[in-house]
Amino acid sequence: MLLELFLCFIATAAFGIIFNVPFRLVWVGGFIGVLTWFLYRILPEFDIPLAFATGAAAFSAAFISHWLARFQRVPVTTFTIPGIIPLVPGGKAYATMLAFVDEDYITGLEQGVGTLLQAGAIAAGLVFALSVFSIGRGVGQRYETNR
Repeated sequence: MLLELFLCFIATAAFGIIFNVPFRLVWVGGFIGVLTWFLYRILPEFDIPLAFATGAAAFSAAFISHWLARFQRVPVTTFTIPGIIPLVPGGKAYATMLAFVDEDYITGLEQGVGTLLQAGAIAAGLVFALSVFSIGRGVGQRYETNR
């Protein structure tokens, strides 16, 4: 498990470099990726469904990203994008397409539904964290004038 977390940190930090995250913040994105991967791997061991574990991990990545972005004065995507990279179901999408190419349609549909559930859980976790940080930005602040 420690080797997985270390490799996750390296991969997440590398994606941060690819996405032009400032060098002083690359390691923070790496640690967010490690946290999301840890939650994604540990929650199913407590009989939590994989889609819910993915959503919880995405929510934690987005929540921490929003919180850190305020203190570091950087865009939220600086931390969010590298933080959710470990959750992206690329391998499952590949397995889905491979099953359809091999004309194993039942397995392809099963894999496809799992892939879509995981992708939807990532999106739901991100949106839920955004909604938590949007509370308080209501109508009153929308119509303020600068006097």
